[in-house]
Amino acid sequence: MLNHIAQLARITAQPQPHVLAAEDLSLFGRDVWWLVLLKAVFCFAFLMVTVLFSIVWERKVVAWMQLRIGPNRHGPWGMLQSLADGVKLMLKEDIIVKRADKVVYVLAPVIAAIPAFMAIAVIPFGPAGDEVSIFGQRTTMQLTDLPIAMLYILAVASVGIYGIVLAGWSSGSTYPLLGGLRSCAQMISYEIAMGAAFASVFLYSGSMSTSAIVEAQADRWYIVLLPVSFIIYVVTMVGETNRAPFDMPESEGDLVGGFNTEYSSIKFALFMLAEYVNMVTVSAVSVTLFLGGWRAPAPISTYWEGANHGWWPMLWFVIKVQLLLFFFIWLRGTLPRVRYDQLMKLGWKVLIPVSVLWLMLVATVRALRNERYDFSQIVLYVGGAVVAILLLSFVADLFRDRKEKAAAGRAGEAAAAEPFDPLAGGFPVPPKPGQQLAPVPRRRPRRERELIVSGGTNTDSDREEGAENA
Repeated sequence: MLNHIAQLARITAQPQPHVLAAEDLSLFGRDVWWLVLLKAVFCFAFLMVTVLFSIVWERKVVAWMQLRIGPNRHGPWGMLQSLADGVKLMLKEDIIVKRADKVVYVLAPVIAAIPAFMAIAVIPFGPAGDEVSIFGQRTTMQLTDLPIAMLYILAVASVGIYGIVLAGWSSGSTYPLLGGLRSCAQMISYEIAMGAAFASVFLYSGSMSTSAIVEAQADRWYIVLLPVSFIIYVVTMVGETNRAPFDMPESEGDLVGGFNTEYSSIKFALFMLAEYVNMVTVSAVSVTLFLGGWRAPAPISTYWEGANHGWWPMLWFVIKVQLLLFFFIWLRGTLPRVRYDQLMKLGWKVLIPVSVLWLMLVATVRALRNERYDFSQIVLYVGGAVVAILLLSFVADLFRDRKEKAAAGRAGEAAAAEPFDPLAGGFPVPPKPGQQLAPVPRRRPRRERELIVSGGTNTDSDREEGAENA
């Protein structure tokens, strides 16, 4: 008996591995039906009001950046301009293209708009506890939450892209089809990096629940712990919403209007609404994952204990979302549109490799922390791995540059040995590296022209004129 007790004591004294607790979502799903309906209406109204404000704010801010006045006719200071635009679009003639697939053509704007509103259902506006009272009912400031809430957001965002793809395909026109294809390729390119950025947050928080992720940032926001994930997500969220400088699916310079070229009236308004609602949604996701969610900034929460209680968390959440919306507007007014090849190169050759390497680094750090390694040892191991990877990449780039220069030299010599005819294919083409254009024959002038040099008497005419004057 004593031996069993001693053995049990030794097992208890041993350090136990780090075990992540399951999410406590018991506070969700207990509201009465009218309160759930009221929360759903609030989420819809929040998105609509934010979109109406964002449109006016964008036009005002871009006008200020370009030294213009901006909208100032509808309402005080032009604040009702977006409402006037919506009424105007609804009253315009609704045109259906003759060659369009009518069923898909009509459903595409709906498919693009509805998923944009669905992601806000799992975004927390306040603490998960019964913090507020609505008509005498204590409830959480969130419509609902799921153990896999972030996967739900990724799935909903993927469905929304199908609306743009189907709109381009069903229009029966070339330019919308190209815009839809660009949107499909852009979605595939940037959602991979976005998912890797999310995975880093999952590793640190130990949960995919949005409320649990915000609770895990009580001591330090993840923008400080995971800065690379935040930067990757900011770039990918601009690409996912088709905003400048990544607005290639609706590039008016080469696609007339892009995927929505053949749409008008309320259908066009639904596409515009989906774009701005997606801006609000991705900004809310960014706030939830990296900026502490509904938590007040450090100076305020440090000196004011009630900053994260009651209705105040909603104020901090809205302010953070508006700052990210201003970032969208700032990008549009500052950066030019990138080329499509640059867009794909950034997605596949930069964001995806960097996000995967960063995810491996974060996973290594978390594994070492769970094994109770000292912080200095973790820095030593991780730093050594990073230095080794950088050295290997440097050596690989060095040999690759040598091979490319040698291949270019051989290609130049081969091209120089062959005669170059710029009109061989029927159209004039520029010479390749190493090739030279043949000299262009020029007609000799009928008479030699006299060269007149200013300054001194360098020509015979100048000397004759000087003698006559003397």
